[in-house]
Amino acid sequence: MRLRTRSAVAVGTAFLTVSALLPAIAAAAPDRAERPSGGGLSATIRYTEYGVPHILAEDHANLGFGTGWAQAADQVCVLARGFVTVRGERSRHFGPDGDPGGELSSAATNLSSDLYFRGVRQAGTVEKLMRQPAPRGPSRALKELTRGYAAGYNAWLRQHRVTDPACARADWVRPVSALDAARLAYAVSVLGGQGRFSDGITAARPPAVADTRRAPDPRRAAQAAHRLLAAGADGADMGSNAVAFSGRTTASGRGLLLGNPHYPWHGSRRFWQAQQTIPGELNVSGAALLGTPVVNVGFTRHVAWSHTVSTGVPFTLHELTLDPADPTAYLVDGERERMTRRTVTVPVRGGAPVTRTQWWTRYGPVVTSLGSQLALDWTARTAYALNDPNAAQLRAGDVGLRLGAARSVRDVRRVLRERQGLPWVNTVAADRDGRTLYTQSQVLPRVTDGLAARCSTPLGKQTYPASGVAVLDGARRACALGRDKDALQPGVFGPSRMPTLTDAPYAENSNDSPWLANADRPLTGYERIFGTVGTERSLRTRGAVEDVSAMARRGGLTVADLQRQQFANRVPAGHLAAADVARACAALPGGSAPGSDGRPVDVREACGVIEAWDRTMDTVSRGALLFDRFWRAFTARVPGAQRWKVPFSAADPVRTPRTLDTGAPGFATALADAVAELRAAGIPLDARLGDHQFLVRGGERLPVHGGPNTLGVWNMIEATWQPRAGGYTEVRHGSSHIQAVGWDASPCPRARTLLTYSQSSDPGSPHHADQTRLFSAERWVTWRFCEKDIREAPGLRVVRVREH
Repeated sequence: MRLRTRSAVAVGTAFLTVSALLPAIAAAAPDRAERPSGGGLSATIRYTEYGVPHILAEDHANLGFGTGWAQAADQVCVLARGFVTVRGERSRHFGPDGDPGGELSSAATNLSSDLYFRGVRQAGTVEKLMRQPAPRGPSRALKELTRGYAAGYNAWLRQHRVTDPACARADWVRPVSALDAARLAYAVSVLGGQGRFSDGITAARPPAVADTRRAPDPRRAAQAAHRLLAAGADGADMGSNAVAFSGRTTASGRGLLLGNPHYPWHGSRRFWQAQQTIPGELNVSGAALLGTPVVNVGFTRHVAWSHTVSTGVPFTLHELTLDPADPTAYLVDGERERMTRRTVTVPVRGGAPVTRTQWWTRYGPVVTSLGSQLALDWTARTAYALNDPNAAQLRAGDVGLRLGAARSVRDVRRVLRERQGLPWVNTVAADRDGRTLYTQSQVLPRVTDGLAARCSTPLGKQTYPASGVAVLDGARRACALGRDKDALQPGVFGPSRMPTLTDAPYAENSNDSPWLANADRPLTGYERIFGTVGTERSLRTRGAVEDVSAMARRGGLTVADLQRQQFANRVPAGHLAAADVARACAALPGGSAPGSDGRPVDVREACGVIEAWDRTMDTVSRGALLFDRFWRAFTARVPGAQRWKVPFSAADPVRTPRTLDTGAPGFATALADAVAELRAAGIPLDARLGDHQFLVRGGERLPVHGGPNTLGVWNMIEATWQPRAGGYTEVRHGSSHIQAVGWDASPCPRARTLLTYSQSSDPGSPHHADQTRLFSAERWVTWRFCEKDIREAPGLRVVRVREH
């Protein structure tokens, strides 16, 4: 797909240059235009309702400038912390033992985070990737956009005083380079691999000569790997739903797209809304991850797309056979290779610098654990190296940039095929012509089931079938990953191998494997590393497929139907189990059940509350909080295989398993504990959810609807449980940038959006909580895409930003 270069933007049927637009913009808001003087890069930013910037520029460098400026204006403290992180300077500014918050890696401490990111800097990893020629490396357009972004961020810092109390007068808020911005993009790219296991990389130490530790027990390791990957879907801070409907199901005969990413509400992985326009070349709206200059999920005049975190395992392990005389050397086909030593020094606030050594191999870094679940001891005989192919590519930004110029679902497929840069997500899309797409087009290690059968170690023979985590024999060259002819880099699958579904009446994903993207057209035939086939689906997937398939069968769909689906707040777990719970509760002898401490708890009131509950997580729902606390206790105490009387059947995957086994050991205790917990907190069993699931913004208490992934709620909300403070008092992650997009005879897309946590992290900003209030009230923003709509925005504010 070739981008047009004519500097014009469509307004109705006419084309105007940027220069021609500026007088019209100024005339539309003559007393609201700010005109900083100066030269160099520049852009025009039109702010519409809720602080949404519509950025207009002549080229990519100037567009990046406007984007960096506008992001800094809203999120300077969050951005500055992110740049401190990727520079490896958290220990210097915040102390070595502080919690980095999981913003850009899973490091447990600031020191571990710094050791990893300073190692990346010292190795010049990002510099090397930026120098790679396109298409394997970043395009010139993306490099210019990134250069402009850093300049815009810096210009805002020069021209403004930081007032956000989170970083006002902080010495760690300072100018950045284009390389800093690229490093942040790199950190996002490796979140599923090196970044996820950075503690295991930075803690790796060679064993003593007399070390007698044994290799991990394969069966226990397989169970741990399964828990590790399941945690990524069930309890992690990245998830999502997305559904595309074809023209056969809609009132207009055109496509519809509902995107609902589940992302952190705090820190560097927040989304930020914008429209970016280079006249005649690019016109895209949506949301960007903070620190990135491109729209990651969004829509154009003709097509809309969203992403969901995939089940593909974006890393492999290679089991090394070590030289008996030297645990820092390993054998490949009997030949000895020495590990590469990386010595990294981290400056520490109030103390001496800390120096550690990391060990690297032909496959990647030596790693001694995968999170807290799976230990991989480095013994005198064996070590494990982590291969993360996303650590060898920096193309995700180009994918986003080119999607912003797409005109159809076919263009979306072409972009994914040609750029091959998405690290850990699926893509769901719909277009004006009524076409749909689901594809798991991501950068995955080229582990075929055949290769796994030939080359898995005893550990890998357990972990690969159970979780998709391959553990390959690193001592044999014949076990190398190889290369597909259509792949841009060695060792990964080419685009022809990606599970893909086109033009289905609906295409949906809720973080399960590709199998049931459409339950009537199951996808099969892909390798295990992509995900499973014929296995039990999550409650969220089951509820989603029930909902969207019914919508597709009903037909006549509009954007309003997408909005209703987003905030239906239906609880699949409740529909499956609440009646069973109420009946079993009423049958308990004496109306009591033993709590975890052995004391009997009177649960009679709970029976009627659960029976009367409306099976939703709306703010006015009574009984939702009680069932939520019961379900968490029940699923923690009762293994999945013991929860249901009717087991899972691959022939009926949406309706099974079902019928709660209320006789399972732990059921009665879970119910008793939930009742006792709420009573101890002074919370009525029939309390309205919104009275005890809420946020406080500027002293205002905002009730929050939605519920956790464990209940299967589409509108996922994971909040912090603080019973002494009244319940769930802050959202950690969940629904973030929501978009419901469709088309009709108008040249403009019909879009309703919502950024649940609002545009600005600065509590002094008017846009710190305005969209959060809308979210609380289940209201939406009508997006202004076309020039006419932007100019007619009430309170339109025009800012012309320049370098001084």
